[in-house]
Parts: sequence; C-alpha cells; structure tokens
Amino acid sequence: MLRALLLALAMPLAAHADPMILRGINLGNALETPHEGQWGVVLQAGYFPIIRQAGFDTIRVPIDWEDHAGPAPDYIIDPEFFKRIDWVVTNAKDNQLNTVLDYHTDPGLLKEPDQYADRFVAIWKQIAEHYQHEPDEVLFELLNEPHDPLTAEKWNALIPRALAVIRPTNLTRTVVVGPVQWNSFNRLPDLQLPAGDPHLLVTFHYYLPMEFTHQGASWIGRESQKWLGTKWAGTNAQKAVMAHDFNAARDWAKAHHRPLFLGEFGSYSTGDMPSRARWTACCARTAENLGIGWSYWEFCSGFGAYDPKAEAWRQPLLEALVPTRSK
Repeated sequence: MLRALLLALAMPLAAHADPMILRGINLGNALETPHEGQWGVVLQAGYFPIIRQAGFDTIRVPIDWEDHAGPAPDYIIDPEFFKRIDWVVTNAKDNQLNTVLDYHTDPGLLKEPDQYADRFVAIWKQIAEHYQHEPDEVLFELLNEPHDPLTAEKWNALIPRALAVIRPTNLTRTVVVGPVQWNSFNRLPDLQLPAGDPHLLVTFHYYLPMEFTHQGASWIGRESQKWLGTKWAGTNAQKAVMAHDFNAARDWAKAHHRPLFLGEFGSYSTGDMPSRARWTACCARTAENLGIGWSYWEFCSGFGAYDPKAEAWRQPLLEALVPTRSK
C-alpha cells in the first residue's frame, strides 16, 4: 500500500492525494549523536504508541551510523548498534508506523567527500543487507542535508554508487534522497536521479524564515539572539511566500514524476507558541494540499511537539500538525 501511494503521488494528476500519507515526526536528538542520550533524548518504547495514537503514521529516525562503524576497509557496523536500530524498527512496526531510517550525520563525508565516499557506500551496503527482509514500510534515506564541500556534482555522482549497493538486496525499497544546500527546495533543479529507478522519494526541508524558526538557537551564532521576539502572524503575504516555495518544489516533482516528502520543518522553542502553531499548521496544510507528505522536526527536544517531562503533547503544536477533525 505504501509503495502504491508513493508512486501515485509521482503522477501529475495526483496533486490532491490522500493527506494522511506520510504524516510523520522526527525522533531527533537521540540516535544521531555518538552516544544516545548525549543530547538529552533516549528513546522509550512508550513513545511509539503515543505518536501513533496522536494521529501520525510515520517516524523519521535520524541516525549517526558512521560513529558506530569500524575502521577501513570494511567499516563494520557495531552489532549492538544494529540491535538498537532493530528495536526502533520493531516498535514502529508494532505500532503501525512507517519508519524512515535516515543517515543523518557524517562530518567526514560532508567536509572531505572524496576521502569518505567509500566508507559511506560500505555502510549503506551493510544497512541494506541487514534490513532487506523488512516490509515496504521501512524506508532508507541516503543522507541528511548534503552541503558544501559535498557539492551537487559530487552528490549526484555518489547517489548511484549508494543505490548500486542497496538495490541488489532491496530492489523495490523506497529510498529517500534530497538536494544539496541542506535539502533546500530551490536546489531541486540540481538533483540528478537515475531515470530507471522508480522507487525514489525526493525530500526537501523547510525552515523559512530562519529569523522566526531559529530565533535564539545557539548553534546559529550570535545573530540568532537578535531575532528573539520575531513572530509569524500568518498574513496573506507570509502564506503566499510559503505557497510559492512549496509550489516550486511541487512543480519540479511533477515535471520529473517524483513524489515529494517534506522531511523536516519546525520552529525552535524560543518562539512564541501562537506563532509557532500558525507557522506549523500552514506548512503542514500547504504540503498536504499539494500531495506532499511531511515529517515535523521534532518529537521531544528543542523544537518538540511533545513535552517529555510533562509526558504530554504541546497541544497547540499537535493540533497544528494533526487537527482533531482529521483524526
């Protein structure tokens, strides 16, 4: 069923496909760290039914594979780490959740792509072999947010190399792949995909305007402190900018007969909640109206829709993502 819906989304007439497809949330700040818990999040079995019962059908799981791989030439993935990812996949299946296994973190590849390309391919070969018998509801995401020095030219050359080690064991597995410049929608025209592979889901991320979504975010630098207090009122002009951006992505997808997945969008907790809820709802509804699946960033950390201390959803964000009328 998942594969059929994804293929349908790739067709030009499917602009109003079922909005329930790939309505997801990212399990961020947990497994994309060298040690789970390092960024404050340890995944719990109870999270999976909470997510499913709220109305989501998908989890995207950011993973730091390279820190759990051995030395050259084999780059063997730690069996204990595989067991932890297996636990995630099993819990997702038990709760009827699609799972996107996202290769999220690889500083070496991003800084020196020529030097670390072989390791990247070797890791993907192991992932593919390990999960080859999983159902269609398990998706692979090649790499989160490629950016310079991993240029479009180098990324386009690396994509078929990775697919070449995935397809022998996962011929029809849905593989998620996005453009450079942090999966920017306006770099979709630079993305070159193998024409003979129909099982690719194209992703992009959306955090615009950054002055709103990343106000006060320490990793952005001092500039983000100047953005504190920025609101998003949801004016017609603001909505028009978002619609323009999403339509640009959808126009590219229709021209190339590829389904789209908004793999990340979210706003940091320093923003005011009414603005965050308005912006989040606008992203989700705009995507759905164009037949674009989505996954909110993220579950229970700095952008979180769920408060792990209170053990409760932040209701304005949940309602923005999964309106009661749609459950």
